[in-house]
Amino acid sequence: MVSMRNGWTRRWRVPAAVAAGALPALAFPAPALWWFAYVALVPWMLLLRSAPTGRRAALEGWLGGAGFILAVHHWLLPSLHVFLIPVAGLLGLLWIPWALLVRELLGARPSARRAACALVLVPAGWLLSEVARSWQGLGGPWGLLGASQWQVPPALRLASVGGVWLVSLLVVAVNCALVLLIAVPRARIPALAGLTGCAVLTGAVWVWAARPEPSGGLRVAVVQPGPVAGGPDSAERRFAAGERLTRPLAGRPVDLVVWGESSVGEDLTARPDLTRRLASLSAEVGAPLLVNVDARRAGHPGIYKSAVLVGPDGLTGDRYDKMRLVPFGEYVPARSLLGWATSVGRAAGEDRMRGAAPVVMDLPGRPDGRTGVRIGPLVCFESAFPDMSRRLTLDGASLLVAQSATSTFQESWAPAQHASLAALRAAENGRPMVHATLTGVSVVHGPSGERVGAALPTSASTAAVYEVPLARGSTLYVRFGDWPVAAALAALAAYCAVAGARSLRRPAPEPSSPPARTARG
Repeated sequence: MVSMRNGWTRRWRVPAAVAAGALPALAFPAPALWWFAYVALVPWMLLLRSAPTGRRAALEGWLGGAGFILAVHHWLLPSLHVFLIPVAGLLGLLWIPWALLVRELLGARPSARRAACALVLVPAGWLLSEVARSWQGLGGPWGLLGASQWQVPPALRLASVGGVWLVSLLVVAVNCALVLLIAVPRARIPALAGLTGCAVLTGAVWVWAARPEPSGGLRVAVVQPGPVAGGPDSAERRFAAGERLTRPLAGRPVDLVVWGESSVGEDLTARPDLTRRLASLSAEVGAPLLVNVDARRAGHPGIYKSAVLVGPDGLTGDRYDKMRLVPFGEYVPARSLLGWATSVGRAAGEDRMRGAAPVVMDLPGRPDGRTGVRIGPLVCFESAFPDMSRRLTLDGASLLVAQSATSTFQESWAPAQHASLAALRAAENGRPMVHATLTGVSVVHGPSGERVGAALPTSASTAAVYEVPLARGSTLYVRFGDWPVAAALAALAAYCAVAGARSLRRPAPEPSSPPARTARG
């Protein structure tokens, strides 16, 4: 009977781990229950702390991590189909160290000292998993827990100090403190101290962290043509739609017009007729056009995705080639081994080519005599990488622009999730960010991460002009970079060193004596 009960308990814990890991997805758009992030990890952590063995905790950490990946990226199913399951299984392995930390530090009846250590090390362990999966080869930093706080002003202020990483640490620390309050009565004092510390840190940053210093503004037009039916002439029809929506901007004071990703389907150096059309449009509107070319380039092998600036006189010479490509969407990792993915989903049939370096573009001087503005372009999911926008800011960009296209996932959570990242990048860098897409959601955020104007939903086919506030100065995140990651890794290294030293000092068990034989006779 006992063995049957134990078997049933083990079977129940498996789906519970997957479901508990999936819960934090509700904090991200489209549900956008940002407050839920502060309690979403509690069920998973309670399950892990009660694991009977370390092996069981590792299993449930892996299953929960896979559940999280599946929930946050479920909209990839039309592209990856069943291949999303092994991808989730692979990435779920990254949560095993965190699961073992949870069991070790929160399991049984932790002392007040161990509970206090947990408030530091458990968030650090979670951040380790986020940093590991942020490597572009593993899909990039999509669905970082801190990114769920994109519409919360105090969290955005924290991001200006330590990036999205600092926000993730704080969210996990709150979850850890709640677990202690629920399950470990003797640890209520350190738990309450941890919650108080999180509140004090947030308040101190809100009061003392430097705010962006206003330095004028820029009128930016975002052109969103909306879905275009597929077919051999779809690229030309998309181009024509962009022209049609841009032309009414003539006569309005506009400093820059931004088109979305893949808005031009031919290489402009090989199609001078398209270049002339864009130059004529720029002259008519009175502003340069930042378009995005998705095509084979004359004289170069392969297909590039490039942000290209076009003025009244044609190509300005400013061009940025996308550096970080979407796994399976724009290239297949280890194609010789995983190329079969193209037969079960919409994986890239041909790998795109990568750019060599970031580029900061100079807008021409404006008619009112003000000096030109420098813009830092990103393409598609490059806006998910904090280091890329930080690099552009250090190189002198005063406006960040992300050109995107999520038309494949039009009815899913993906467009809203992608658009939300602009708020984090703007707050981290103290620079406004324009997120321009072909089919929505297009959005603009100011230098503190605040929303500027109304977002363009996926149902919109229009051009909208935004009064974008510019700012000068530098945030602490731009100055010091990913210091929360370094601090978390240092804390984990110190913990491992102390644990290792203790195991070496622990005396080895004495060998047991052989059993005595009893004479029988």
